[in-house]
Parts: sequence; structure tokens; C-alpha cells
Amino acid sequence: MNSGIRHFVFFVLMIGLAYASWAYMIRPADAVLAQQRAALEEKQAKLAELDSAGSTAMSLDEQIKQVEQAIRKFESKLPPTSQIHMVLENVTLLAQKHGLTPKTISTLKTSENSGYIEQPLKMELQGDFNSYYAFLLELERMDRITKIRELMLKKKDKFEGQAEATFVMSIFFMDPKI
Repeated sequence: MNSGIRHFVFFVLMIGLAYASWAYMIRPADAVLAQQRAALEEKQAKLAELDSAGSTAMSLDEQIKQVEQAIRKFESKLPPTSQIHMVLENVTLLAQKHGLTPKTISTLKTSENSGYIEQPLKMELQGDFNSYYAFLLELERMDRITKIRELMLKKKDKFEGQAEATFVMSIFFMDPKI
């Protein structure tokens, strides 16, 4: 055999060996490597999602603390039911302080809601309009939660500047069952 043919056969064997190496070793290794990269990217995406969820959970914890603080503040403005007479006395003294004369004060049917009791009071007061206005402003600034549901003002014909007010005011109390 001539040296040219030997070189050619050697060259073909080398090419065949390179192809066999690529087909049976490199290509399967690349496929495994691609699978491992995909799995790694998936795990990194899950890790990023978990990190995001962790920061959201911490944010939710902070929001829950703020809501609990707001609930405590709200509940501090709700006296226990046993203090209804004190709140009623404060409202009456407030009306008298502003020159209003209480005619009648009567309690209406209470309603129980989740966590609090609403006690409506029907009140009739006499006095001038400026006194009513000052009374309502100070009533709004009270530490306790109150709500004026109905308000009717009638001008008194006999006395200039005098009026009679009839209103339903609700006072809110803590439910003793909670």
C-alpha cells in the first residue's frame, strides 16, 4: 500500500472517530447539560418567586400589625356597656354648656352588630342655632364614637333666634360577649 492511500485511510478513520465521539459522547452530554440548565433556570425562577412571596409576606405582616393597631384604637373609643350613663351624662352636660335646654331624652331599641352595640337616643333640645352648631362641633370631637342619624330644627315663633331640635344620636359600645 502506498503511503497516499495509508494517509487517506488514516484520515477517514480519524474523521469516523471524530464523528463517533461527537455522536455517542458529545451530543448526549450536550443534551444532559441543556436539561440541567433548564432545571437550574426553573429553580432560579422558583427561588425568585419565593423571595418575592417572602417580601410580600413580610409586607402583609406589617399591614396586619397596622390593622390590629387601628382596631385597638377604634375599640378604645368604644366604652363598655356599663358606661352608657356616663356618656349620656357627658352629652347632656355638653348641651347645657352650650346653653341648650334638654326637653326629653329617651332611649330607643339597641342593635347588636359584630363586635359592638349601637344605642340610639332620641333627644329634644331648645336653644339658639349658634348653640346647636357649637354643640354639634364639640360632640364630633368627643373621644367616643357617636353618630347623628336624624336632625330636625324648628324655629320657635315666639322667640327670635330660638329653635327646637329633635335628633336621634347613636352611641356605640363594646359588646360584652367579646
